[in-house]
Amino acid sequence: MKLQQLLSYTRKAIDDYHLIESGDKIAVGLSGGKDSLTLLCSLNALKRFYPHSFTIVAAFCDLGFQNINTRQMEQFCSQLQIPLHIVKTEISEIVFGIRKEDNPCSLCAKMRKGALNQAVKDLGCNKIAYGHHKDDVVETMMMSLIYEGRFHTFAPKTYLDRMDITVIRPLIYLSEADIIGFCNKEKLPLLKNPCPVDGATRREYVKTLLQQINTENPGVKNRMFTAIRNGNLRGWNLPV
Repeated sequence: MKLQQLLSYTRKAIDDYHLIESGDKIAVGLSGGKDSLTLLCSLNALKRFYPHSFTIVAAFCDLGFQNINTRQMEQFCSQLQIPLHIVKTEISEIVFGIRKEDNPCSLCAKMRKGALNQAVKDLGCNKIAYGHHKDDVVETMMMSLIYEGRFHTFAPKTYLDRMDITVIRPLIYLSEADIIGFCNKEKLPLLKNPCPVDGATRREYVKTLLQQINTENPGVKNRMFTAIRNGNLRGWNLPV
C-alpha cells in the first residue's frame, strides 16, 4: 500500500467520525509495532494539508522489560521531527513478577493505558490516537461475544471524562494486510514485542479463528465490520 492510499483511508475515517478538530494536540500511542508506526506516518503526512490544523507528539510506554531497545524508534521519530516521550513504568514486574497473572493482557492493557493517559495529559494533549485497524474492531467484537456474551467493540472515538482526553482510532478502515503492505514498502523500523505471552493470548486465538472462518467464507470479516457499523453500537453511528 502506498502512502496516498493510506491517507485516503485515514482521512475518510477522520472525516466520517469527526476525529480531529482545529487546535488539537494529539499524542500517538506508540508500541513500536506496525500499526502504531503506520498511524504515526499517516498523521504526520496528513497534518501538512488537512483543513483542521493540529499537532502531534509520540508517546511510548516502557513496560520495564529488560531486553527492549528503543534506539531505532527514537531515530525514526527524530527523522520525522516528531517529539517522542518515553513513559517509564514497572508494569512487567507487577504483572508477571508480583501478581503472576494467568491472563495478564487485561491488567497490562489497563495499566499501560492509565500510564499513557496521564503522561499525555501532562504533555498538554487533548487527544490520544491508537493504531487499531479494521481487523482489531472485528476481533474485539468476537472476543466480547465469546468471552462476555455481548455484542460490543471499541468505538472510533471515545471521550474519557475522568481524564478529559479523547481517544481516536484513525485506522479503522484499514485491514491488517494493508498495514503490513505499507510497513514492508516503507521498511518501517519495527520493535520486537518483548512480552513473554506474545502470540499465546485470547486475541491470537480469536484472530486465528477468524482467519479460518474467512478462508472458508471469503469476505466474512468485511461483512462483520459492516454489521458493526450498522448495528447501532455506541459511538458507531455517523455524526450528522
